[in-house]
Parts: sequence; structure tokens; C-alpha cells
Amino acid sequence: MTLRPSALSDKWPRVPLGEAVEFLDHRRKPITASDRVAGPYPYYGANGQQDSVAEYLFDEPLILLAEDGGHFDDPSRGVAYGVTGKCWVNNHAHVLRPRSMFDFRFLCWHLAYYDISEFVNGTTRAKLTKSAAEQIPVMLPPLSEQRRIADILDKADAIRRKRKEAITLTEELLRSAFLEMFGDPVTNPKGWPVKALGELGRVTTGRTPPSAAPGMFNGPVPFVTPGDLGSREPVRRSLTVDGARESRVVRAGAALVCCIGATIGKMAKAPNELAFNQQINAIEWHSLVNDDFGITVLRFLKTRIAASASSTTLPILNKSSFEKLEIPVPPVAQQTLFSRRAEVCRKVSEAQEQTLSQADTFFNSLVARAFSGALGSAR
Repeated sequence: MTLRPSALSDKWPRVPLGEAVEFLDHRRKPITASDRVAGPYPYYGANGQQDSVAEYLFDEPLILLAEDGGHFDDPSRGVAYGVTGKCWVNNHAHVLRPRSMFDFRFLCWHLAYYDISEFVNGTTRAKLTKSAAEQIPVMLPPLSEQRRIADILDKADAIRRKRKEAITLTEELLRSAFLEMFGDPVTNPKGWPVKALGELGRVTTGRTPPSAAPGMFNGPVPFVTPGDLGSREPVRRSLTVDGARESRVVRAGAALVCCIGATIGKMAKAPNELAFNQQINAIEWHSLVNDDFGITVLRFLKTRIAASASSTTLPILNKSSFEKLEIPVPPVAQQTLFSRRAEVCRKVSEAQEQTLSQADTFFNSLVARAFSGALGSAR
């Protein structure tokens, strides 16, 4: 959801942000990672909490608006957020104290998903300067109306958060079921036989076919990259059959594991037959490993997977190293029982995802109506 200045209601006056808030940028201070002392206080930047530190700079309700490094090209991801209590803020976020004519929660929602791209400058790195931020227009309804709008949006957002929490709890339930049945794969307390991945399935590394070929990315075979793993969005590109042959194709159920750079260890189970690029290793399990068990045990071993990568400027987990990784292998019958439980959790999660999508749509509609003046009047 994105709120644009042109969409603001004409029912109420508008004021520049510089009149709506007091900028406390002079009090913020960055701390390099090596100089931070761990502690109980959140350390905030442009896009949220980055760390926890031993001291604090602020102790009041504040709005943090990205200065540089923010999601200015995609405001739906958020360009501002509210904080309360003791905290430290670095120099990548403007620190705003709302003036008395504004409700803190209302102004938070107003700025959170605001498309302020016209106020951002910079070529190498987009930046919202203080002087530019002060010119951003914000609506000024009566305080009672601001509070009414904030109450409605708070309640709608609470519904979204509960849906997300339900999804997390379902994931934790499956994780707990795995540990109960098999123990922690890292320590293997139940003493299951251990085998290398190369013995348990066919391991392949993907390839990107030449993009210049006519119609290469307009075919029936899904093609994934690390950015697609874990995404709720559908795969963005598909290969022709010839392109798929030049890449790598695995069956549904194969485990896909990112093998390069910062994404090492990011993984997913292939939902259908698909091709993938050279930044992903895949394993198609043989008869000793159930697909659901296989991807779950790899998730438990994510740290070990990352540690197996070569120690270079750009860490790489090559096919040979990936094949040498060892996992415990319980009886197939017990793995199958776990798979049935995973299927139940999967169906529950799909239903929860659908309700979350509906809650997101409802919330986005409310935000649009609230700031366009179509939410109705206070009674």
C-alpha cells in the first residue's frame, strides 16, 4: 500500500512536515558495529531496529523517517515508523517529535507508507535531506478525527499482526514435532545413522541460460533465483523447454539451497518442477529421505551449511562441499509420519496465508480511505 500526496483529502488543511514536528536530528548519533556495547536498548536506523546497545539517547514517543537507505522506491515496505521508550537512533533516520496539534499515532500512519520520492534526491544513494523533509505535506484534521482514524487503523493492524503470529505459531508447531520425533539434527541425540547428502540424493548446481535467445524466458518451465526462495509472490520468469535444458531442472519436492554470498543457507522446497540459476544447489532425495524431512533437517542445519562455504571475499558453497554435508537418517516410516504432520500444518498455513492476505487488503483499503477522506465522519 502506498499513500501519495496527490491522494490526500481536501476536507482538511495541509501543513508542511516542518510545522507538524520538531526535528531532533542534532541529538542522534551513529555507533559503528565494532564500538557498540551490547545492552537492553534498541538501536534504530532507517528501516527499523539494527541492534541493541547499553546506553540510550531518547526516551519519548518519536517517529523515525528514513534519511538515506530507506525504501523510497517502494514505500509499501515502509519509510517511517514509531518508537517509544529508551532507544538510540543513528544518522540514517530523521528523528521527529510531533507537535501538540498532531496525534502521534495518526502521524505515524500518515508517514509510514508515504510516497515521498519527489522530495528525495541523490544519484548514487537516494537521500531525504532535512530541508526537503520539512516540505512534505501532511493533513491536519481536528485532533478528535486524527484519534478516530488512528484507532481504526490500529485495530485493523492488530488483526494483521495476529494473523502473522498464527502463521509463526504453526511453523513452531511443526518444528517442535520434528524435535520430538527426531531430536536436534545438529547433536543427533537419538543416534540415528549419519550419511552425506551425496549418498542420499542427486545434487546439482543451477545455470543461467543465455538470455539473448528469442523467447528464452517465455516458456512453461519456472526459473528461480535466490530472491524467489521464501517469497509469497509467484516466480517472475519462466524458461522455454530448450532454456530449461541449458539450465538445471529438478522435480517437485527437491530441496533448493542458496550457495553464494549473503544468501547462503536460504532454502525452499520446490513446489513443482522448475529450473534454477548457478547461485542455488539442489538435491533430489532418493528413497532413504522423505522430501518434507529432508528440507526440514536442512533448515535445522542452516548454520552448519553457511560454515561449510569457502572463506573468500564472496563465500561459495560449491557442489562438492554441499555433497559432503552429513545429516541423520531415521527410518523412512518415521519420516513419512512426520510428512503427514507437515502436510496438515501446510494446509493450515495456506488457510492462514489467505486470511492474512485478506487482512492486508482490508488494512490497505482503510489507509487509502482514511487519508482520502472517505472513511466517514466521526459521530
